[in-house]
Amino acid sequence: MSTDFQAGRVALGARLRELRTEAGLNGKDLAVRLGWQQSKVSRLEHGKQTATAEDLKAWAREADAPDEASDLLARLNGLESQQRSWRRQLASGHRGVQERYVVEYRSTALIRGYEATVVPGLFQTPGYARHLLMHNSELMQSPRDTDAAVRGRMQRQEVLYQPGRTFHVMVWEGALHALICPREVMAGQLDRLVSLIGLDRVHLSVIPLGAPLALSPKHGFWIFDDSRVVVETVNTELHLESDEDVALYRRVWDRLNGSAVSGAQAHRLIARARAAVTST
Repeated sequence: MSTDFQAGRVALGARLRELRTEAGLNGKDLAVRLGWQQSKVSRLEHGKQTATAEDLKAWAREADAPDEASDLLARLNGLESQQRSWRRQLASGHRGVQERYVVEYRSTALIRGYEATVVPGLFQTPGYARHLLMHNSELMQSPRDTDAAVRGRMQRQEVLYQPGRTFHVMVWEGALHALICPREVMAGQLDRLVSLIGLDRVHLSVIPLGAPLALSPKHGFWIFDDSRVVVETVNTELHLESDEDVALYRRVWDRLNGSAVSGAQAHRLIARARAAVTST
């Protein structure tokens, strides 16, 4: 069982225990109300058993806290999908993660992405991707399968040219100047971004440094079909699927998008970054 799943199950059990004690019930009392064996109450509270949706609804009802049922159900839905630690995902290298992304992108019609520190993986050149993956492999102390991972990342980009999908991607201008690779590699990467401007299915925009902002630039995130959000942190990949979370990230997206420029204006910003990277 994954560490992330178990941690979530233990947290859910702790909340169940809180509701029971707040109702002034001991384990035996609650078991009687529910018609369960007392051992089931104990297993759920200690994260030794996964509750069903009906278990949680009944628990909230018999603990005199029916309004808590929706929160308990949200916690249950998030057990397996909310957190995926990078340590676990990269245990055998980066290739598997890249191949999973290929499947996810192929099953999505509308993708909105925002990156503040790096060029998005969908737009990376092999050289840029290689340096990024090498840095990450060293940081995470994971197996170095860089060649296979780069091939997987390039395969992911095939979706940019397949019908039935639309990509709206924003990049903070600072990412265009972040030298995580040699200057000549970065120059090639910026040329690649220019070539994407004007593609039918890709809308690339840049948030300029110094532009008025409705909120701070935030971290990178990706919205899939307005039904799921993926957020990458240093140690974890978060998968958020609740309506509230998706709506929140859509609001963040819309506010950031209000400061972004595209077309010829985005081209000028990329060209400025390229001139800066090749002038030294």
